[in-house]
Amino acid sequence: MTRLGVWFLAALTAVAMRGADYDVIIAGGRVVDGTGKPAFIADVAIKDGRIVKIGEVTGSADTRIDARGLVVAPGFIDVHTHSDDLVTKLPTSDHFLKMGVTSIVVGNCGGSTLDVGGFFRAVESNGVSPNVATLVGHNTVREKAMGGTFDRVPSADELAEMKRLVDAAMKDGAVGLSTGLIYLPGTFAQTEEIIELTKVIAPYGGIYASHMRNEGGRILDSINELLRIAREANVRAEVSHLKLSGENAWGRTKEVLELLDRARAEGLRVTHDQYAYTASSTRLRQLIPDEAFDGGMDTFRAMLADPARKAELVARMKKNILGRGRMDYAYAVVASFRGDGTLNGLNIVEAAKKLRGSDSLEDQIEVILEIERRGGAQGVFHGMDERDLQEFMKHPMTMIASDSGERIFGEGVPHPRGYGNNARVLGRYVRELKVLTLEDAVRKMTSLPAGQFQLRGRGEIKEGFAADLVVFDAEKVGDPSTYKEPHRYAIGIPWVLVNGIVVVREGEHTGAKPGRALRHLADR
Repeated sequence: MTRLGVWFLAALTAVAMRGADYDVIIAGGRVVDGTGKPAFIADVAIKDGRIVKIGEVTGSADTRIDARGLVVAPGFIDVHTHSDDLVTKLPTSDHFLKMGVTSIVVGNCGGSTLDVGGFFRAVESNGVSPNVATLVGHNTVREKAMGGTFDRVPSADELAEMKRLVDAAMKDGAVGLSTGLIYLPGTFAQTEEIIELTKVIAPYGGIYASHMRNEGGRILDSINELLRIAREANVRAEVSHLKLSGENAWGRTKEVLELLDRARAEGLRVTHDQYAYTASSTRLRQLIPDEAFDGGMDTFRAMLADPARKAELVARMKKNILGRGRMDYAYAVVASFRGDGTLNGLNIVEAAKKLRGSDSLEDQIEVILEIERRGGAQGVFHGMDERDLQEFMKHPMTMIASDSGERIFGEGVPHPRGYGNNARVLGRYVRELKVLTLEDAVRKMTSLPAGQFQLRGRGEIKEGFAADLVVFDAEKVGDPSTYKEPHRYAIGIPWVLVNGIVVVREGEHTGAKPGRALRHLADR
């Protein structure tokens, strides 16, 4: 072989050994970088799970995505989810990834794993598609420390044990503490108890996230409680799923936002998240007074078996519903009831007519009690005003979060937010109604939550940051999921990458599970 031939062969061998210059190049897209700055046209190059170049990129790549005419944004961060069981139930999290969500925070509304370290190890060993962070839940901690009766102040030993559990969770990487103050057992907790527990997360730089005691007529009192906790514990705070629930509370957005803005002006670091729908979703149990469950299901069943006590419970439920200005439970829909799937999708009035042949208020209450006696059900509750939703959404400190758990395709009639929340914001509230600019909507889904929850190195398209990216068509993105037919994935989002790995390709989940455990303030 000639000298020239030897040189040429050596050159080819060196190129082959070196491989491509980049793992992925996303070429010619309209980059919305997550900061709120105006979009610009650029290529984005990825290597070893990181963004390594933004601008005009030359060189080879193992994967090249033609993003001309499409938007390239940071992967969306959903700070309020209930996908605590994703490792065993739905590790691919198709519904989140297909609407562009690449990182989720679990452990919300006071419910979480107690073993944060074990949870993260399971994420890493079993594999999941999105990145996952967790809060530690006050309700979980309180139940563990206090046993079965909760309508009381914890003893000194019980409070010490609660503090120990919170501290252990923070050492294992939890991002903060959550409360669900409409749920047992947290509903019985006094503010001072929560302050003491929140002080435990302060040295770790944790955040306090709260499903407040009231989101209706007494919402200002509830916000003031959250602000007091944040102030006395000296922590950042998050109002979970900000809303005005019930007709009697509608139209008070100005009061709510002015109170929060005053707190920020005083130096409190408080933000809020929101889903883009006028219905909420939680357990139908919330229609029943909390005291019926102090002591567990045995207490509840005993109450139903006692005619006098049951009559008292029914009378109280009548008083509660009528006191809210409603004449029936038509606003409450059965989303998922394993005891009788034929009720899924029916409101309580319809369910009473089906089961009891009457839709009187008494029969509606009987159906609610019977559903709970047979194991309970998830519900969807129509109780918000579109104008309030839009006013909250416009506020610069409101981030976008779904409040969704896992969505097993075709199972039950769940709230559509689990399939469409982020896509709905981009389609309905950006493109159609122009409530938000595209750049600000993306900021609310990326850098704002990343900053408040301290998910370092994520939430922006920036060199050195993790390559969590979403590529979508601003003219087509949308949410075909509805209340009646919720099992429909978001559209107009052809590409999603997590840590540089393509997880959604041409709208279909690849099955890849490159998600990471996001331990608080760990190097990512």
